Amino acid sequence: MLILKIVAWARCTVTAFRSASSKSPAKSCKSSKARFIPRCIAWKKRGWLAATWRESEKGREAKFYRLSAKGRKQLQLEESQWNRLAEAIALILRTAE
Repeated sequence: MLILKIVAWARCTVTAFRSASSKSPAKSCKSSKARFIPRCIAWKKRGWLAATWRESEKGREAKFYRLSAKGRKQLQLEESQWNRLAEAIALILRTAE
């Protein structure tokens, strides 16, 4: 879910993703190219991501990823599931006191 959220913030390349993830509140979750690229490929096959080749800020060709409409729906679903889980855990913790 965190990768989808980062890609939702802005179109990004692998390098931009690593930079964004280190600046995000989720920076404690270390991410690497080795994890990001296979997920992007799989999610692109599922239709969650779209990708285009463009020139990067460094003047080299880079693949830029963005969320597709299907990806935005998936992100909403995962956020909803996460929120329900967090609420259930909070309820258990409050009840246990």
